[in-house]
Amino acid sequence: MTDANVLEPATYAALDVVAVWSPPAAGVLRLTDADRVDFLQRMTTNNIKALRRGESCVTVLTSPTARIVHVFTVLADDDSLWLLPAPGETAALERHLRGQIFFMDKVRVSQPERALARLRVVGREATATLAQRGFAPLPAAEGDWQHSQEVIILRQETYDLPGYEVIAPVEAVEALLAQLGAPQLDAASYTARRIELGRPAPGTELTGEYSPLEAGLAWACAENKGCYTGQEIIARQLTYDKVTRTLVGLRSAGLLTAGATVLAEGRQVGVVTSAAYSPALQAPVALAILKRPYHAPGTAVTVAGVAAEVAALPLAA
Repeated sequence: MTDANVLEPATYAALDVVAVWSPPAAGVLRLTDADRVDFLQRMTTNNIKALRRGESCVTVLTSPTARIVHVFTVLADDDSLWLLPAPGETAALERHLRGQIFFMDKVRVSQPERALARLRVVGREATATLAQRGFAPLPAAEGDWQHSQEVIILRQETYDLPGYEVIAPVEAVEALLAQLGAPQLDAASYTARRIELGRPAPGTELTGEYSPLEAGLAWACAENKGCYTGQEIIARQLTYDKVTRTLVGLRSAGLLTAGATVLAEGRQVGVVTSAAYSPALQAPVALAILKRPYHAPGTAVTVAGVAAEVAALPLAA
């Protein structure tokens, strides 16, 4: 069995061409009935009302103190909203949404009757590979999605690894993988590439410890929509530049450990959230959320006695 922490060089190298990432326990939910859009609009950070069929957005469900509760993608369809929860969070998101339905709300939360799986096709040749395998035409713009054959294909460049989220019936996945003919990405290669690109992930940066602004998801917080839980705090932080912690990259002399405390000038200034060895940079790299002003690129820090330096994101293109 392959160690999930061991990066396979050949698999990582496939990112220069095309690879398939199979996120563990990645599920799908559907919102239906007349109030589905208003329901999500009043609960999450992004402007759900602005979506038209074939469009999507990443949105954040926040607590009253503006901390992250769930991050998920919303796809607008004719008679429903498809939700793509973070891996492992489908049941938790379903429970949370059900708990927020008022007695007058016309909205239903459910898992699709037909079990669906999610794959992510990534790499510089992802578009060409999908087209050559019969999935053309593909969504042309960031956030657009469409049905192709019996699958949904979403183009997503700014969240997670850039590429295409492919949603297919579970029973069709084996044939789909054979059709694509691309190697599957191992977890360590996925993590290394995510850190190189500076992409926050659920369970590491996108947790209840942080707000979306602190964790690098300010772009998923619409400034031109009405109230939602946590909105007043987020609005004040944006208006008055009151975000006191920021997602940054770290370059270090040795491998770091997620969860380790970051020190600067002898004081605790933050924590490492993700760490890996970068094949692209031939060096250890990490993501961390640090207090201002220690977030500035070039700032010298230490982590468990290892010298490191704050670096701008992305760490590698």
